[in-house]
Amino acid sequence: MDRESVFSASLAHFLAPIQPFLDDSSITEVMVNGYREVYIERAGQLQLTEARFESEHALESAVRNIAQFVSREVDAAQPILDARLPDGSRVHAVLPPCARQGTYLTIRKFRRDAYSLPDFIRLGSISPAAAEFLSLAVQLRRNTLISGGTGTGKTSFLNALSGAIPESERIVVIEDSSELQLAQAHCLTLESRPAQSDGTEAVDIRDLFKASLRMRPDRIIVGEVRGGEALDLVQSMISGHAGSLSTVHATSPREALMRLETLSLMSEVDLPIYVARTQIASAISLIVQLERSSETGRRRISRIAEQRGLDRDSQYQTVDLFTTVWERAGHGPPQPSLRPTGQVASFAAELSDHGWEPLAGLSKAVWGLA
Repeated sequence: MDRESVFSASLAHFLAPIQPFLDDSSITEVMVNGYREVYIERAGQLQLTEARFESEHALESAVRNIAQFVSREVDAAQPILDARLPDGSRVHAVLPPCARQGTYLTIRKFRRDAYSLPDFIRLGSISPAAAEFLSLAVQLRRNTLISGGTGTGKTSFLNALSGAIPESERIVVIEDSSELQLAQAHCLTLESRPAQSDGTEAVDIRDLFKASLRMRPDRIIVGEVRGGEALDLVQSMISGHAGSLSTVHATSPREALMRLETLSLMSEVDLPIYVARTQIASAISLIVQLERSSETGRRRISRIAEQRGLDRDSQYQTVDLFTTVWERAGHGPPQPSLRPTGQVASFAAELSDHGWEPLAGLSKAVWGLA
């Protein structure tokens, strides 16, 4: 048996109490809050299960087993572990004393069959017209930021939207933990690495971003901007790498831009606020806002906004191109539907420049076509 097979067999033993959840394709996340409490996420909703580990020691042993496989240490001195299982699932663990209720273990399961834009349409998460518009915008190399709160499906939608990138392009993907599954053949994935106990230095997103610029990318995709790499991304967007895609944690398009600004200021570059804001206003074209219903767990695109530079007070100007309208069908309750607002995209002329008007059959209004 190879090393991975040995680890898989060992892991099946240590994670036996939650193995049925890991094998269930309808479950997207498993959350262990101490050895006596296990939650799962199914269809966007959290459910408390009856599963439990035999003891705190048994749960901690499972975490240490995972750490051993990825050649990392986890203990009271280094209580946080980020790792990946052999099937690609992402693992995050926190040990006492930082974890006050016992060892915490969260496993976000890896989907081998990534959602596509047609899947999002079928699920009612986006309208056909909005999906068509975004596909064309990606092909027109508009820099796009996908914004949303925790668990809204930002990474899944980024993966789906990336399907609009032409097969002929060279794509570099940069992530903290590899989750994206791009369909294009010419795609290179870079993954950050934390510092190791043997003295091996960390390789962070900023390091990888700088490396990617020397790899002759046509597109750069950053799974999520969380720190100073935001400035590197923005500056690359305004210096020739158009068509970049990324996600950010925010609850509105304007907040997404402010968040990107704050993260840019976290870089090692001593940058005045107005310079960071001006660069972001020049770089970001579209913001796709995602949300998740607390009642049903349903994830959907709630708004698509265009960023149109700064106003006289140096504030970001955003215009909604698509917003959610609540419509009643028959005698049922009102349902959300993503509809054009009547605003025309400022870059609509680019569609004509490429002769792509026939491709905008559903999104004509946003392109200013009769």
